[in-house]
Amino acid sequence: MHNGMTKENKEVKIRLLYVVIPVLIGIGVVVWLFWDEFGNFDWNSISFTPVMALWLVLAVVAVAGREVGYMWRYRRLTDGDLSWWQSFKVCMMCEFTSAVTPTAVGGSSLAMVFMNREGINMGRGTALMIITLFLDELFFVVSCPLIVALTGFTSLFGTMDVGFSVGLKWVFWGVYALIAAWTALLFIGIIAKPQGLKRLLVLLFTLPLLRRWRRRVMRMAVNMEAASVEARSKPVRWWVEAFAATVVSWTCRYVLVCFLFLAFVPGSDSWLVFARQGVIWLLLLVCPTPGGSGVGEWLFSTYYADMVSTAYMALVVALAWRVLSYYVYLIAGLAVIPSWLRGDRQ
Repeated sequence: MHNGMTKENKEVKIRLLYVVIPVLIGIGVVVWLFWDEFGNFDWNSISFTPVMALWLVLAVVAVAGREVGYMWRYRRLTDGDLSWWQSFKVCMMCEFTSAVTPTAVGGSSLAMVFMNREGINMGRGTALMIITLFLDELFFVVSCPLIVALTGFTSLFGTMDVGFSVGLKWVFWGVYALIAAWTALLFIGIIAKPQGLKRLLVLLFTLPLLRRWRRRVMRMAVNMEAASVEARSKPVRWWVEAFAATVVSWTCRYVLVCFLFLAFVPGSDSWLVFARQGVIWLLLLVCPTPGGSGVGEWLFSTYYADMVSTAYMALVVALAWRVLSYYVYLIAGLAVIPSWLRGDRQ
């Protein structure tokens, strides 16, 4: 009994540690960025009105829409084998692991484990995980050039700090090139030429300089081949619906910030707010900190600085954004974990 309680207490401490570390990183960066502003913070400058309340409610609706989009996608990808509740649990576990691991790793990489716990066999779950990865990356490959074309470089990358704007632009296109190359590789591996890609990888990773990664790459090629079998058996409608669900989810992430700006910075350019979210989320895909903690707060407050009147207002909007797009998933994940560990299926 004592040992069992001790083990349980250790598990609770570990789970709480996963939450505390990224939260401390994020808060630490916010305090560092706005240390000089805390003493000048004037709450009277924020008018809490029914209109503001409405925009904040819509921001919460956008958060819900983000998850409904992902739940819809899991329902479509599994052909309804996952119920809405099971899809919700998978989503929450993916969001939680994304929040406590570097975004470059991503919580979706464990989706097959979470789906397996809900009754989807590991092989099929791995194939579907790769397809979800492809759909997410495809969204960025398609949407980012559209955002740039519709917004323009000057407005999109900011006008306050020339060095920051230029650096942001170069980093953006560098990350975009990596994402585009990875998406092309996934397309070849699961749709176009899976066997050809596998043979090419086998050939490349027999070279002395690359041989150390051969086993890992071969595992990836086998998984892509399994994903290809799953993908090629599906009709066009299946793909269209899955991608539409992906678009809904990511669009809700962007719209969330539009609602926050309408609440705290009335009169702001909603399209520009929306467009800049495309840049932020693309960069957060390769962030090395858990859930982008610290980097997300810094990037948001710096990037949107030319759209707010004061630094402390940037702080308010940045914190509201992180609470609704990040911290809420730490709490939701902790709430779902007990049910997931018990293996409840409904």
